[in-house]
Amino acid sequence: MPSAPLPSPLRVVVTGAAGGIGSALAAKLAAEGAEVVVSDLPGPGLEEVAVRTGGYAVPADMATADGVSALVTAAREHLGGIDAYFANAGIIGPLGIGDDDADWQRVIDVNVLAHVRAARLLLPEWLERRAGRFVVTASAAGLLNMIGAAGYGVTKHAAVAFAEWLSITHGDDGVVVQALCPQGVDTTMVHTSGPVVPLLRDGAVSPEYVADLVWDALQDNRFLILPHPEVADFYRARAQDTDRWLAGMRRLNAQVFPPHTASPTA
Repeated sequence: MPSAPLPSPLRVVVTGAAGGIGSALAAKLAAEGAEVVVSDLPGPGLEEVAVRTGGYAVPADMATADGVSALVTAAREHLGGIDAYFANAGIIGPLGIGDDDADWQRVIDVNVLAHVRAARLLLPEWLERRAGRFVVTASAAGLLNMIGAAGYGVTKHAAVAFAEWLSITHGDDGVVVQALCPQGVDTTMVHTSGPVVPLLRDGAVSPEYVADLVWDALQDNRFLILPHPEVADFYRARAQDTDRWLAGMRRLNAQVFPPHTASPTA
């Protein structure tokens, strides 16, 4: 899609904004003159980000349809309309297939259905005025996979697929869709990811670096936003020789979970 000047002021919503990438996104967008609504689960972190960015805090649970609806309604009332929605909230979810179905349902709700539910509410307005932007934080796990976290890998693939579908279906209707796919980012999630922490921490970038890159990507509408450019090479290698790529991932998995040792991912 050809680039066009961003609305001024840009009216944005950022979910998962209490810390990490979401907090950095809110700060960067506000610094660039955007009017920002920030959302996360209730807590002091969200309020601190709102104060620091001059944003408007809307506590909401992205795992529920009611939470997503309440956020969109409150943001519209406060901003007078929504130009860009940053679907950034995400959780690790089940480590393996042996986890309880309820754990799987929650990660599906947060990492996938929250995007679907938000888009369902946002699209009618955007299609009517032929303008809107939906940015999904999908992670490199959405293009590759995630050793030691089945729920994350599966749902981030689905998040990328939904973003692709949204772009295919409405990219010619004025709706810009982008997928942010970082690898390791210096956030709480990375440092609490169990045995895979060393993999994610190696080459990790700051949330502020990611936010700066996202701002640059808003200017040219590129679909994939890759803070780690090497992810594009890994993605290409996966497509060109999937069996070889899987063999390499199995070797990496064996480094993290050596054979004959207890694994939390069974």
